[in-house]
Amino acid sequence: MEWGGQPVASIRKGFEGAVRRSGLKAVTLHTIRHSAAVAMVSSAIPITQVAQYLGHNNTLVTYSTNGRIAPDHLTDAAEVLDFVKLRARK
Repeated sequence: MEWGGQPVASIRKGFEGAVRRSGLKAVTLHTIRHSAAVAMVSSAIPITQVAQYLGHNNTLVTYSTNGRIAPDHLTDAAEVLDFVKLRARK
């Protein structure tokens, strides 16, 4: 990354300035990171890929932080237990 032809050591200062100028409250780089992870999980990106993108060594960290946000990924598993559909198949 660079700005004005110079390498950027950290985006934190610029990000914090942008948040201040926008008038947003309680927005941090962590907020953006978490929002990105939730968007990925909500879009059915496998938790292993989300973990890799975030740099987590353990997918349990990713799942416990972000997986619970979008439980839609369990829909297929729950449909197996839909006894109404099972009866209709017989």
